[in-house]
Amino acid sequence: ICKLQRLPISFVGIVSSSRRIAAMSASTGIRPIVFSGPSGSGKSTLIQRLMERHPGCFRFCVSHTTRQPRAGEKHGQHYWYVTEAEMLADIDAGKFIESTHFAGNRYGTSYKAVTDVINSGQIPVLDVDVQGVKSFKAAKLQPPPTYVYIKAPSMTDLEQRLRARCTDDDEKIRLRLAEAEAGNAYADQAGAYDVVIVNDNLDAAFAELDKFLADDVARALAVKASAS
Repeated sequence: ICKLQRLPISFVGIVSSSRRIAAMSASTGIRPIVFSGPSGSGKSTLIQRLMERHPGCFRFCVSHTTRQPRAGEKHGQHYWYVTEAEMLADIDAGKFIESTHFAGNRYGTSYKAVTDVINSGQIPVLDVDVQGVKSFKAAKLQPPPTYVYIKAPSMTDLEQRLRARCTDDDEKIRLRLAEAEAGNAYADQAGAYDVVIVNDNLDAAFAELDKFLADDVARALAVKASAS
């Protein structure tokens, strides 16, 4: 089983940053939407559809990573690309809600990434693994984020999707499947997520997601209308 190494976060940093997020969320009613689900579940496609359906309502929180940018990726748009030393220092200072170590690189979501989106009047969208979800819950943000899990119909179907992409070797596929099994097991626990959507049919899965987030969209539109 693929075990993700969690990194220590300063309790003082969590409390002060969490209060800042709570204050801004309370004034607008906007709550972050935390997505989780295995690679190959169609999660990214569903999020993209959501953003296209409701332009200006949602915005990705830009995560940090220590890996090198891939072709076409831009600093501050796809990730904040930082050194190992920089990221470890910020984690130790309590600037991250969640962080993880996977395949030799560190990834994480800073409090600032979330507050920047809330300040813009948009709904923060985050895509994290299961351990990231647990870290968000441990941060006790108020009001709490909405947690959404996207699931493939079966592990066999998921493996077929991963192999069809032709982007990962056998070892990476094995790691992704192991991570998916752990993620599905957590998602099956009562109360782990606010909604679990099985993406067997993309149109049906999107309709379910869009309906579930209708109140969040209405709230964001009301905030925009009041600010104009």
